[in-house]
Amino acid sequence: MKFATKTIRLILFLSFIILFTRCDNNPPVIDKFTKEYSLVNQNGKQVDFPQIIKGKITVVGYIYTNCPDICPLTTNNMQRIQKEIAKDNIKNVEFVSISFDPVTDTPEVLRKYAEIRNLNLDNWVFLTGQKTVIDSLIKQAGVFAAISDSTVLTSGKKTYYYVHTDRIQLLDEDGNILKNYSGSRININEIVADIKKLS
Repeated sequence: MKFATKTIRLILFLSFIILFTRCDNNPPVIDKFTKEYSLVNQNGKQVDFPQIIKGKITVVGYIYTNCPDICPLTTNNMQRIQKEIAKDNIKNVEFVSISFDPVTDTPEVLRKYAEIRNLNLDNWVFLTGQKTVIDSLIKQAGVFAAISDSTVLTSGKKTYYYVHTDRIQLLDEDGNILKNYSGSRININEIVADIKKLS
């Protein structure tokens, strides 16, 4: 009789754990931005991050415009995510691209980068800022970026490239970092499903 009672209690306890876990659809917080960063958007307007995205589910990509491979793929994938959630009529989602090369990526450069790619900026902002601020922000985000090779173009202009983390992040409405994805190789269906759980 005691054995049967203990077994029933164990089954009830495990059932409660399973049900409780299934009810919590949101992924756990893996990190958060602990301070505000004064940045500039593609229109030259000063903004505070993450304050500007509070109250919104946010997809953040870390790029630099001179990148020959990973960053264009990351930007393209963010555009695909934006289009997918629009098809499903999911609201309250913001897209943010943060440049870790503020010396080259001025607001004008970022604006042209978006225009060339025909990006929808209704809910997408590009951010840059002072190098010390950007360095602090990407460190907080767990993103590594360091200048590697440089080359001189036929025009005589010197250009350089970064070794950097391939990253898209999903943030909740409080600005907490919930999940990291490979920016250039992200599974679009996976992040759209994750956004749906939050919306």
